[in-house]
Amino acid sequence: MLVDGKWSADWHPLHAKDARGGFVRQQSSFRNMVTPGGETGFKAEAGRYHLYVALICPWATRTLIARKLKGLEQAITVSVAEPELGVEGWRFKDGADTVNAASHLHQIYTLADPRYTGRATVPVLWDRQRRTIVSNESADILRMMNDGFGDLARNAIDLYPATLRAAIDALNAVVYETLNNGVYRCGFATTQAAYEEAFHGVFQMLDELEERLATGPFLFGEQLTEADIRLFVTLMRFDAAYHGLFKANLRRIADYPNLSAYVARLLANPAFRETTNIGHIKRGYYSIRSLNPSGIVPLGPEGPDLAGSGV
Repeated sequence: MLVDGKWSADWHPLHAKDARGGFVRQQSSFRNMVTPGGETGFKAEAGRYHLYVALICPWATRTLIARKLKGLEQAITVSVAEPELGVEGWRFKDGADTVNAASHLHQIYTLADPRYTGRATVPVLWDRQRRTIVSNESADILRMMNDGFGDLARNAIDLYPATLRAAIDALNAVVYETLNNGVYRCGFATTQAAYEEAFHGVFQMLDELEERLATGPFLFGEQLTEADIRLFVTLMRFDAAYHGLFKANLRRIADYPNLSAYVARLLANPAFRETTNIGHIKRGYYSIRSLNPSGIVPLGPEGPDLAGSGV
């Protein structure tokens, strides 16, 4: 991680743990917003913003899905990190970063803040004009993709409709705590008690979602929303990584008929299918040496052969 702008130690997935040995996620440090009029200092302009992502990362993939759904591919450029996490964290092949020519993501953080302390995480929305990070919070970037880019975006699609906002916020909060982040709390728990608490939360939530999806194609009936994006990215990684590597192994998504059908419906949409790369997902998660010292990547499980570029 970075300490006062200097790389100080090899990358490690565990930022911190609580008193019970539970995984604690690092809070995002850059929380600015792009708006159509630029009242925040970050005005929506085609070609001004660049997105740094990794295809293994569910948080980064949220932003890629929204970018495609909203038709912002030409307005916002993208750099994709290598799937394997090295000793300096996320890294780029030569030429992959077409904006700053960085070899590692942490260099982008110190460009924005030369005294930055913390882990360098994806996604990152970069402002070419001001040469700084707008945001490294996926939930905020997802919202920006929906309504921050004004007429540059495909506004016939609204992922956060006013009439559903309170309900979306409430569902997002519980799904995040128990499932999106719950699988990480399983995988990176350092005590049996912390692991079991997270484990039970994951499968209680999956059971509830299986029942909810018996009555409609999406989480809010016929309306596709950001809540579906946030759930999908976790479900797509579950059987390939979380079930085995993270010990979330009571059931697979394949064992849930409604959740399986839901994933298939979303994958029929190019915005979901073309941003999902199972090869990157498996190579990335199984490169975490603290969980998989041998580095061996499993051949299974069987599933859709997806190798989306994300861009």
